[in-house]
Amino acid sequence: MAETVKQVGVSKEKGYLYYLGKNGNVWRSQMARAGKGGGNAEEVAKAGVTRESGYLYYIDKNGDVSRSPMARGRK
Repeated sequence: MAETVKQVGVSKEKGYLYYLGKNGNVWRSQMARAGKGGGNAEEVAKAGVTRESGYLYYIDKNGDVSRSPMARGRK
C-alpha cells in the first residue's frame, strides 16, 4: 500500500505533470497537447527525498510525496 514519505503540500495546476526529480525535489512539466509541445520543467518545491530501490515515488492528490512498492515478477 502507499505511504506518505514527505508532506510538501504542492497545489497542482491543470495541464501540468508533477513528479519527483532525481535530486529528490518536486518538479512539474507542461503536458503536451495537440499542436503544442510539452516540456519547460521547473522545480516547484524542495522535498529532499532520498529514493530507495523497489519503490515507485509520486506526488499524491494532496500534493505530498508518496511511494508504493513496485509490482515485480507477477504473471
